[in-house]
Amino acid sequence: MFRPQAVTAVVVSLSLFVLPVIGAPASAIGTVTSASGARIGAAAASVGSTVFVGDHLSTERMGSIQVRAGAARLMLSGASSVDVAELQGKTPAARLMSGTVVFSTANAAAFVLHASKADIRARTDEPTVGQVSYVSDKELRVRSSRGSLAITVEDETQFVPEGMSYRVILDPDSYYAAEAAGQGPQGAGTHGGRPPLRAGRSRFLLLAIIVISVATGVALYEALQSPDRP
Repeated sequence: MFRPQAVTAVVVSLSLFVLPVIGAPASAIGTVTSASGARIGAAAASVGSTVFVGDHLSTERMGSIQVRAGAARLMLSGASSVDVAELQGKTPAARLMSGTVVFSTANAAAFVLHASKADIRARTDEPTVGQVSYVSDKELRVRSSRGSLAITVEDETQFVPEGMSYRVILDPDSYYAAEAAGQGPQGAGTHGGRPPLRAGRSRFLLLAIIVISVATGVALYEALQSPDRP
């Protein structure tokens, strides 16, 4: 026999179970330690602001923001943006959407930066400082100021030694096909004819940058050079 009261009771019980899950707030992932001309979503960022998983951080042309997240620090320079994330519910992460980011870590599991198809993190548990610039979905600029970095695209990993800077060419076949057709420059700051670190069927290539602008990188490195300190 159909009993409306019983059906109502079941629906109410399920609602009480589901609604707290749906309405659960996003996890806090870090705290803003400095900010100028920066935003968290649509709101102005300020020192002490909490950063949550899913937040969008952005800076004005002359702005910057630095976030401490556990054993990692993240700094956006001017005209940059990231989407904040978390891996497996424990590892702070971010996706670089535009501009330049510097991150420092006290160990290899402290932070992961996603940029286009690449995942970039510290190679070892030694204190590490890396800088990543988003050029396009097929090109990044990566520099390691301290320690070494691991760059992974799908099942392939390559490394950036301390003190080195590289152009990271993603999907090399289509990138160079477009370049050959006159749709993209080779890029200033590379040594003409210098071979990539990996060739053949690599999912991405590393091209050493010989002439680079280091002012921004040095300034950010000084700000982040002690990732193991609070």
